[in-house]
Amino acid sequence: MATLAETKTDDPVALVESLARKGRAAQRMLAAMPSDAKAAALMQAAAALREDAPAILAANAKDIEAGEARGLSSAMLDRLRLDNARLEGIASAVEAVAQLPDPVGDVIDESERPNGLKMSRVRVPIGTIGIIYESRPNVTADAAALCVRAGNAALLRGGSEAVHSNRAIHAALARGLGAAGVSPEVVQLIPTQDRAAVGAMLKAAGLIDMIVPRGGKGLVERVQNDARVPVLAHLDGICHTYVHSAADPAMAKEIVVNAKMRRTGICGALETLLVDADFPNASELVGALVDAGCEVRGDARIQKLDGRIIPAIDNDWDTEYLEAVASVAMVDGIEEAMAHIARHSSSHTEAIITSDKGAAERFLAEVDSAIVMHNASTQFADGGEFGLGAEIGIATGRLHARGPVALEGLTTYKWQVRGSGQARP
Repeated sequence: MATLAETKTDDPVALVESLARKGRAAQRMLAAMPSDAKAAALMQAAAALREDAPAILAANAKDIEAGEARGLSSAMLDRLRLDNARLEGIASAVEAVAQLPDPVGDVIDESERPNGLKMSRVRVPIGTIGIIYESRPNVTADAAALCVRAGNAALLRGGSEAVHSNRAIHAALARGLGAAGVSPEVVQLIPTQDRAAVGAMLKAAGLIDMIVPRGGKGLVERVQNDARVPVLAHLDGICHTYVHSAADPAMAKEIVVNAKMRRTGICGALETLLVDADFPNASELVGALVDAGCEVRGDARIQKLDGRIIPAIDNDWDTEYLEAVASVAMVDGIEEAMAHIARHSSSHTEAIITSDKGAAERFLAEVDSAIVMHNASTQFADGGEFGLGAEIGIATGRLHARGPVALEGLTTYKWQVRGSGQARP
């Protein structure tokens, strides 16, 4: 396999075509491997991540230093930063994916026609998947593991913020997969930060079977506008929590503060809080957010609750802050709460806090987002928390896969037809 230094990157179109062809060839071999062999290869990859921890953390330190010099926000730096615990989490996630049931070969359904033809739909890998992502280096490992487990090749293009981290993680993964007899070309990292390489990926129809963008609105919009390859989109996470009039005050406070402040830079973080006008503890609830270090931008009624609240402007209701900032509005009942969500949500994750089961079931049924929750923090919007091992992204559209996309979302199906000599009349 060519090293980064040996790979010519002056022609992005030729580069992407070459890597994609190598990936497709390797994917055909991977797709024929037994499930146990794929799992063993991922266990080796996880071990390589642990063995290479000093090199990966040293590479990450370079990215952090460069990010600080460039003035990256605290949220972006938090997404970028690795330490021993986070790196162990990355390796553990790869192991968790290895231990998940392999969807490839599953029979979705089967039937027999009156003429005796036996029909079955069987899960198969999608093929070669291009993942275009920004600052989070853990995506390199998560995407690689999920693609390999589901029998796909991965062509990765990470952001410039994490270039050293991504290369170190990729090198460890490639070494581990190779040691287990899997071609390292099953998982390839685009060896240039030239933006033209992204354009080449988007136009590589016939070589790349699906593109998954993970990043800010600008990246996702560019991918959707320019792609000639099917796109599994993850829009920004404008996540809402609605505190209903029948919410338990202590529960509401704990969930809301956690949903906003546990990690402000993740896509499942609360961005807008909706408080029912009949909720009796609104002042204490909003005050708890401010006390936790959150800047609260409120509408006129919310501002009256606490002198530390600043006025919200129209744009706040459509903003993914990814910082310790939240917009808060008071609403007159569940109808108004759901109407606000319908106008401003990015269809990612919404939650209701209430002890009224009827209100909860109505919210879960009528709010049309990829994930809807009752009495839980939106920070649980994560593939690992859903028991999926990891995720390649949270799809906010309505086609193919929705919510955390893991192994099943990285497969398609084919029809297998078994006959006994039938000819169509």
